[in-house]
Amino acid sequence: MARSLKDNVRAIDALQQVSGRNPGMDFDADRLGRTRINRSAVERRAATIGTRRSLKKAHQAAWLLKAVTCIDLTTLAGDDTPGKVRRLCQKARRPVRADILRALGAEDLGITVAAVCVYHNFVELAVSELAGSGISVAAVSTGFPAGQIPLPLKIEQIRASVAAGAAEIDIVISRARVLTGDWRGLYDEVKAYREACGDAHLKAILATGELATLSNVAKASWVCMMAGADFIKTSTGKESLNATLPFSLVKARAIRDYHQLTGYRVGYKPAGGISKAREALNYLVLMKEELGRPWLEPELFRFGASSLLGDIERQLEHYVTGSYSAQFRHPAG
Repeated sequence: MARSLKDNVRAIDALQQVSGRNPGMDFDADRLGRTRINRSAVERRAATIGTRRSLKKAHQAAWLLKAVTCIDLTTLAGDDTPGKVRRLCQKARRPVRADILRALGAEDLGITVAAVCVYHNFVELAVSELAGSGISVAAVSTGFPAGQIPLPLKIEQIRASVAAGAAEIDIVISRARVLTGDWRGLYDEVKAYREACGDAHLKAILATGELATLSNVAKASWVCMMAGADFIKTSTGKESLNATLPFSLVKARAIRDYHQLTGYRVGYKPAGGISKAREALNYLVLMKEELGRPWLEPELFRFGASSLLGDIERQLEHYVTGSYSAQFRHPAG
C-alpha cells in the first residue's frame, strides 16, 4: 500500500517548467467587448466535472495529499488572537497527523500547506512562526472584504503588509467598477496594487458572487490579468455565494486564453465554501482538464480554506483504517 501511494504522489509531483511572473499587458477594451459567456453551456460542462473521473484508494489518497499542499490555511475572523494564529501556523507545518502519514508511508514527503492567510495585524507573528518552513504568509488587503475605503488607504495597506513580511497579498477589487462597466478604472486600480506589491505576489479577489453575470466574471478576470495579477481568486468567503465550479470554469478558460495570448501563466484560487475533500478533488480535476499539469502545483493553484484540511485528514484516516473518525480529531489549529 505504501509503495503504491508514494508512486502516485510522486507521479503527480513531477514538476514542469512554468513561465515567469505575469508582467501584465496594455489595457485592451476590444477584447472585453468580444467577451461573451454561454451560461447554459458553462453549467452543463461544470456538471460533468464530478462524474467524468473516479479517483479511488491509493490514487484518491495521493490526490488528497496533493490538495493539502495547495491550501492557503486561513483565519479571517473578528475573534482571531495571537494564540489562534500560532496554532494555525503549527498546523500549517504539520497539516496531516504523523500517525496517518506513517501508515500511508508518506512521512518523508515533506507535506505542508502552501501558505497561511491572515489579517495584516498578524503578518509579523505568522512570519516568525513559519520561519524556515518554506510556507508563505499571505495578507488580505485593500479594505477586505468589501473594499469600501479610499484608494490611497488601500495602497498603504498593501505596502504595510509587504513591509511586515507578507510574500503574498490578497486584494479585493472594487465591485462597483465591474457593475458600472468601468473596466479602465479597474485596470488602473489593480495595476496600482501590483506596483505597491513589489516582489510580493498579487492575488486578485473578484468576489464573483457579487458580479451579477458570468460575462462580468470573465471580463474582470481578463482585466486583472492585464493589470499584472499573479493569481485570480473567486471570493472573500464573506459573500452569500462563493466558489463554484461554473465560476471556476469561466476563470480557468480566461487563464488559458491569456496564457495562449501572452505566454504567461496566471494562477487560480477558489475560495469560500470549499470544506469537503470530494469538492477539492473536483477542483483539481477541473484544473487538470482545463489548464493542464502545471496548474496542479501551489505556484499556480491554491485553495482558500479553513475547514477543508480537517475533512481531507479525516478521509485519509478512513483510507488507512477503514473507519471514519470524529471531526474533532482533526482540528485546523
